[in-house]
Amino acid sequence: MSNMCSIFRTSVLTNRVDYITFRNLSLEKKLGLTSLTALVLSSMVGAGVFSLPQNMAQVGSPAALMIGWGITGVGILFLATSLLLLSRLRPDLDSGIFTYAREGFGELVGFCSAWGYWFCAIIANVSYLVIVFAALSFFTDTEHSVIFGDGNTWQSLIGESILLWFVHWLVLRGVQTAASINQLATVAKLLPLGMFIILAIISFKMDVFTFDFTGIEMGIPVWQQVKDTMLITLWVFIGVEGAVVVSARAKKRKDIGIATVLAVVSALSVYILVTLLSLGLVARPELAAMRNPSMANLMVGLIGSAGEIVIIAGLIISVCGAYLSWTIMAAEVPFIASLHGSFPKVFNKQNDKKAPESSLWITNGAVQISLILIWLSGSNYNMLLSIASEMILVPYFLVGAFLVKVAFQRSNRILLLIAVGACAYGVWLLYASGLMHLLLSVVLYAPGLLVFLYARRQNQGQKPLNILEKSAIVLLILTTIPSTWLLIH
Repeated sequence: MSNMCSIFRTSVLTNRVDYITFRNLSLEKKLGLTSLTALVLSSMVGAGVFSLPQNMAQVGSPAALMIGWGITGVGILFLATSLLLLSRLRPDLDSGIFTYAREGFGELVGFCSAWGYWFCAIIANVSYLVIVFAALSFFTDTEHSVIFGDGNTWQSLIGESILLWFVHWLVLRGVQTAASINQLATVAKLLPLGMFIILAIISFKMDVFTFDFTGIEMGIPVWQQVKDTMLITLWVFIGVEGAVVVSARAKKRKDIGIATVLAVVSALSVYILVTLLSLGLVARPELAAMRNPSMANLMVGLIGSAGEIVIIAGLIISVCGAYLSWTIMAAEVPFIASLHGSFPKVFNKQNDKKAPESSLWITNGAVQISLILIWLSGSNYNMLLSIASEMILVPYFLVGAFLVKVAFQRSNRILLLIAVGACAYGVWLLYASGLMHLLLSVVLYAPGLLVFLYARRQNQGQKPLNILEKSAIVLLILTTIPSTWLLIH
């Protein structure tokens, strides 16, 4: 394995000149623990938390939600711990969400991880821009006049495009500049959430919380309710890998894992409190019928009409912060992948601020095209959410799978236990997502193979694909045909 890695590094030496310069930036231009923690927390805590009360009440009873958050809490901590351990055990692998998969399972699997993550990031960024202007419609739209609607009107398209290219300009000024602004946004988004949690604790009613505790009136088994909650909890935790994705820009390697665990514990605490406390304010059926962002309606009940303004403003700030984080990560993964020869060379250019300039332009160009398609098709936030969630499943599973391999290499039982836990959570998420979403992911992964094959033509010195990888490419292409047919029908 070491010989293979040595051959690869030699063959792509010309592509890594900029990367070596990038790694040798002065410490003042790199990210500290606070910036890394804010990046991960901000990328996770976006729009989802403000709609969480209604989303969760719609699919589960209090008992199911407690079980669901228990499974999610354990699973996401396994995943976060896996990221922490791998950042310590393999400090040579920067931007781990791609390099872990590539190092552990070869060029093709590594590319699929990078492609899935990049696609997820693009769709997530589109969804954030859409939800910002959908939230603004609370202030601008009336029964007789629709301006921003669900974030898919022509007025929304103009506003989303302005915001898109403003954030693009921020990131081009350097990741550190963008990360500093992100810290302020993270603090700003936590204030309305903290206010809601405190007020909800004061107003919590146990008799309301225990009403139909197991969801008998829903007519759905508790285990099915638990499964349905997984589809929601997956979305609110996307971004857990943020510190690992920008690991090459960290001041200290040890801060990467610490930032990840701190952010996960903080986000998990907020999500559980928001979900369960909401069920103690109004009965589950009433909460399930609320308009989103449902937290705004709950705040109106707690402090009057000003509550809606507080939550909507918090949502807009929160989403803008998450969007800034995801813009950084969306450009970083294809940039690193191109340095390793898995993405075309056009992605590997940096500007004088050491921002991944070409990758950022291509990524945001794709976001802009997607926004136009949203306007033409009238799609909404929920549709984008499901696509983004599905595309991240494979990259997350591969993190745990790579740690399994490392654990066997080192004969470490504790590592193996954590790795198996992360893998089990990944398999559970794949199962919970359902057949249709899995078919959709097959269709979306297939076009990436053309990008992969083109990148390999640009890097002639790479080791040829083995029989298993060639067979996987053929199988994926063939599977695309029936998958597309089933999705259409």
